[in-house]
Amino acid sequence: MPNFTDIIFYFMAAILLFAGIRVITARNPVHAALFLVLAFFTAAGIWLLLEAEFLAIALVLVYVGAVMVLFLFVVMMLDINLDKLREGFWESLPVALPVGILMAVEMALILGSKYFGADRIATPAPHAAGYSNTAELGRVLYTDYLLPFELASVVLLVAIVAAITLTLRDRKDSKFTSPGEQVKVKKADRLRIVKMKSFKEPETKGKD
Repeated sequence: MPNFTDIIFYFMAAILLFAGIRVITARNPVHAALFLVLAFFTAAGIWLLLEAEFLAIALVLVYVGAVMVLFLFVVMMLDINLDKLREGFWESLPVALPVGILMAVEMALILGSKYFGADRIATPAPHAAGYSNTAELGRVLYTDYLLPFELASVVLLVAIVAAITLTLRDRKDSKFTSPGEQVKVKKADRLRIVKMKSFKEPETKGKD
C-alpha cells in the first residue's frame, strides 16, 4: 500500500502531466503561459519531495518569478495574431510526430534500464544536522560535472551572441542605425541653416 509521500508524488505528477499537455494545446498564449507556471510549481513540489529544496526554490524564483512574468508581459503587450501562428501546424506534423515518438522511446529505454529500475531505488540515508544540499550541489557540480557545466556555459554564450547578432542585423523591412555612424556625425551634418526671403501677405485696399 503506497504511503503518504507516494500519494503526494502521483498527485503532483498528474498535475504536472496535465499542465504540460495544456501548454502545447491551449489556444490562448496567455493560458498556455499560466499552465506553464502551474507546471513549474508542481515540479518544484516534486523536487521538495526529493529533498532538493534549493532547486525547488530556484525554479520558483527564477522561472516563475522572473522569466514567466516577463513572458506574460510580452505576450499581453504585443498584438499577436493567433490565426497566423497556427498556420502550418498540420504541415509540420509529419516531421514533429516521428521526432516526438523517438524522444518518448528514448526516455522509456533510459527509465526502464537497470540504472533506473526498482532494484536501484534505495531509501536515502539520514543526513547529519549540518548537512546542506546547496553545498553538496555546488561540490558535485564543480568537481564531478565541471566539464559538462563549462560546455553548457559556452553553448549559452554562443546562443546569446547569436541572438544579439540576429537582432542587430541589417533588415530591409525595418530602420537600422549604425552607432558608429552616429558618433562620426558633425554639427554641420545635424543642422543646416537655409536663407530665404521673407514673405509678407499683401494688404487688401478695399473692403467688400
